Amino acid sequence: MLDRRAQILLKTLVERYIAEGEPLGSRALSRYSGLDLSAATIRNVMADLEELGFIASPHTSAGRVPTQRGYRFFVDTLVTTKPLERSEINQLEGSFSASQPEKLLTSASQLLSELTHFAGVVATPRRRPPAFRHIEFLSLSEKRILLIIVTPEGGVQNRILLTDKTYSASDLAIAANFLNQNYAGLAFETIRRRIQDELRQLRADMMQLMSAALDAGDRALSESGEPYVISGERNLLDSDDLASNMNRLRELFELFEKKTLLMTILDSSMRAHGVRLFIGDESGIATLDECSVVTAPYEVNGQVVGTVGVIGPTRMAYERVIPIVDITAKLLSSALSQQ
Repeated sequence: MLDRRAQILLKTLVERYIAEGEPLGSRALSRYSGLDLSAATIRNVMADLEELGFIASPHTSAGRVPTQRGYRFFVDTLVTTKPLERSEINQLEGSFSASQPEKLLTSASQLLSELTHFAGVVATPRRRPPAFRHIEFLSLSEKRILLIIVTPEGGVQNRILLTDKTYSASDLAIAANFLNQNYAGLAFETIRRRIQDELRQLRADMMQLMSAALDAGDRALSESGEPYVISGERNLLDSDDLASNMNRLRELFELFEKKTLLMTILDSSMRAHGVRLFIGDESGIATLDECSVVTAPYEVNGQVVGTVGVIGPTRMAYERVIPIVDITAKLLSSALSQQ
């Protein structure tokens, strides 16, 4: 679509605008591009680039800035990624020595934020359907029972069940033993499908107790995990491009709180091979139309389970952010696979 000199001028304009945040005119492009072209020729090329939608002219300046389309062409065709410094790689590698998966995810999110000075996000692995390793019932009063659930990973969740009748300690022991002996390790949804046939041998009131326990256990384990870990949201307050619009910043922080919309991007990134970028409104989320999201999937034992990413203004140093996201995903994959 673009000849060599147009590509060089566009690359120069994008890189200088990212670095300085100021529109570039023909004189600056002539100085930085290294091309032996007259000012008139550069103006003609810039006019062509503007007509094609790669650059635009702000009303307050005679210079040009890249458009969303210009950024997209730049990252797809022109960007030259910069390898990380050895000290940065050492910092990344050293941060993935934690033994617990939850700490690894938090470390990855914090590192992405620290190295890019934007918001770092890590989608947590897709959870298996909630299951239990062990269940206990403890009577609190006549019609209040404490349900204690031990997960396959060793976590503990407690829920209070309100019942229509009083259960004896013997009834509670029978119910717990039946569930532990027959259903330990199975997902609650699997147990629910089998319960109608297999629990007919028990009294109707015991069926009510177990059904209530399954419903409460399913909700407890489903609600216990966050869909992603995010760090460095406050870094966005330091971005000149975003800080000038407080309403947009407020919408961004609300987006991070609600989680559901952002998860649509992170979920779709799990199907990508390597780094994927959403520039401006490519995300389909209006709140991010002045932002870019750079993502990469991570794996556990060869299976993609989540996504790491960076959220910042469209005027970000893509040549630096892309390798940071890529390496973080690979190091997180390696650390989790060694668990």
